[in-house]
Amino acid sequence: MPALAGWENFYVIVGSSAGALIGLQFVVITLIAEKPIVRDVERASHAFATPTIVHFGAVLLLSAVISAPWHGIAAAMVWGALGLAGVIYVVIVARRMRAQTAYSPQFEDWLFHVLLPLAAYATLLGSAYAARPNAGGALFAVGAAALLLLFIGIHNAWDAVTYHVLARKPGQRQAQRRQ
Repeated sequence: MPALAGWENFYVIVGSSAGALIGLQFVVITLIAEKPIVRDVERASHAFATPTIVHFGAVLLLSAVISAPWHGIAAAMVWGALGLAGVIYVVIVARRMRAQTAYSPQFEDWLFHVLLPLAAYATLLGSAYAARPNAGGALFAVGAAALLLLFIGIHNAWDAVTYHVLARKPGQRQAQRRQ
């Protein structure tokens, strides 16, 4: 697709950012692993931590797909499949958020773990259909979806880190009050 020609630098920046943030997320998870285990932490992890890595991975994959030397509309088919997979995954995440009991999700959690990712993946899916008649517009939609997923991942990673740093178990709070 000739319309892809001007997008290389954008996806090099976005893709490398996503790749670096995936590595940073693993470092943070390793550091947090020393904290005491709370109830239902495994299901909460699948609801809140895993999607962050998935979104960063989606941005990395999308950057690789867009940067590849495609002929014709094949790239749109791949990013459309990624969009469909993402929509399905967001539904799974919403179910996991409801099922876990370690944390009571607030509106911000639903916004950044369900609504915004759903919008990003739906944009990818929709832009795949729009690519044939309007490749330029579709590529801007793909770029917007990639940036949205990147910023969602950054927000969710930061939110998880601050939660784990600031949240204390009830026993830890009582011990702190006695000091």
